Amino acid sequence: MRHGFAARRLNTYAMVKYSIIIPVYNRPDEVDELLASLTRQTLTDFEVIVVEDGSTLACRDVCSRYEGRLDLHYYRKPNSGPGQSRNYGVERARGEYVIILDSDVVVREEYLRSVDDELRREPADAFGGPDRAHESFTPVQRAISYSMTSFFTTGGIRGGKKKLDKFYPRSFNMGVRRDVYQRLGGFSAMRFGEDIDFSIRVFKGGYSCRLFPEAWVWHKRRTDFRKFYRQVYNSGIARINLYKKYPESLKVVHLLPMVFTVGVAALLLLALTGVVAAVACQACSAWWLGWPLTVAALAPLALYSLLVCADSAARNRSVRIGMLSVCAAFTQLTGYGMGFISAWWRRCVRGEEEFSAFNKNFYA
Repeated sequence: MRHGFAARRLNTYAMVKYSIIIPVYNRPDEVDELLASLTRQTLTDFEVIVVEDGSTLACRDVCSRYEGRLDLHYYRKPNSGPGQSRNYGVERARGEYVIILDSDVVVREEYLRSVDDELRREPADAFGGPDRAHESFTPVQRAISYSMTSFFTTGGIRGGKKKLDKFYPRSFNMGVRRDVYQRLGGFSAMRFGEDIDFSIRVFKGGYSCRLFPEAWVWHKRRTDFRKFYRQVYNSGIARINLYKKYPESLKVVHLLPMVFTVGVAALLLLALTGVVAAVACQACSAWWLGWPLTVAALAPLALYSLLVCADSAARNRSVRIGMLSVCAAFTQLTGYGMGFISAWWRRCVRGEEEFSAFNKNFYA
């Protein structure tokens, strides 16, 4: 394990094919799980670079336990967010390819083998893989994983197909040729959406990028709905920030959470109107007319909830996870929608500069 002196290491050590970059902030237990999974890889031509991004709860002791088991290099730096920490790690990498992993993922034994097989079959300048929920994840984590990957929440639309002409990898599971990464200047200074920004620049630079369906990881994502809401709210903001940089990047699918959010608010307002009308008209013979309005307004929400619950329960073999998935779906879509609307108002109407929310909880 190394701490610092990158230049001497770069000149001294032999090239490896893959450099795995892991930025981390206050998550030593997660790093331990990820490093343990990396010790079991069937392909071993790789190094691991852990970049501690100004954590108050450091993982250096965790990393030291893997000395001799992994070609592991640990660096500590002031906090600047995961994008700049990834750049810091890549500057010190020596692999032909760099693979970016979030600290909250776990990889299966054949992960790197799957990446290598795909690259041998058809070379790519950049690539990414999907994610799955592990059986050991909490019910909330599995519900959130369902929400982020389901067709019924737009997750499947954005990345569930095996053959995509343009796949935009996310930073929890992303690979890039190191020379391409360097030519593109790495991740930008964006606090959120920096991985999509990078993917857009990959295509604008004329480079190839593919989805590797078998190079999937177990991704814990967020551990509760409050943190999940903060994540997706910032994703909504990031979409408008990206639109301001790349107007052509905004697609119809990106508008769906905003439409959903406005629709939910309208239906709830309509349902409330029906209740008020029914109560206000109790003294007259038409008092009952308000209740059909309430039922009609709530029916679409109930039908959507039933659809999500049934699909998730079947996929996860758990009614409880199915019910939690309803909460996760509404949290995801309305959180993203609210962030999108807020950013649209501030940036497109009021002309404000790029912004983000919950910066003190950036990794959470």
